[in-house]
Amino acid sequence: MPVPAHPRSHRPAVSSRPAPASHRPAVDRVEIRLPWWAVALPAVAFAALLLMIMSPGQAQAATADPALGQLIERTLHLLAP
Repeated sequence: MPVPAHPRSHRPAVSSRPAPASHRPAVDRVEIRLPWWAVALPAVAFAALLLMIMSPGQAQAATADPALGQLIERTLHLLAP
């Protein structure tokens, strides 16, 4: 005898009577509520990026050797015979 996979898998009988036309489901209005930070964080990030774009003249290139390059160079000197 086959056993149903879900004990409540049977559907109740559907009545042949149609729903009244005046009754509309409450799905017509959907209210979306966002937390304050969901709006504030993208706005702050956009403002920061806009400020960086507007003042590119203050950017300066690094003059010192990067620390990773110095570390690799010293490691090679230690490993070399």
